[in-house]
Amino acid sequence: MDLSINTRENIEFMMNQIISKLRMVNIGAINPESVNSEMYEDLHDIYKLVMKKETFSPNEMQAIVEELGRLRKS
Repeated sequence: MDLSINTRENIEFMMNQIISKLRMVNIGAINPESVNSEMYEDLHDIYKLVMKKETFSPNEMQAIVEELGRLRKS
């Protein structure tokens, strides 16, 4: 899978991986279908950050969720 290519499948994959890694319960807040495809590079950057870390502080998790919220379609 080439995550450098902006496709709906890649967006869904990255969002699902982020949700899983952060063990998020309220996934409705960051539904993969609601991600603006024009913000793909930002999502890819968040994905790389999340995947390279093992643990997250509450403040880090909040910041990541806020950034994911910023990627939603208007």
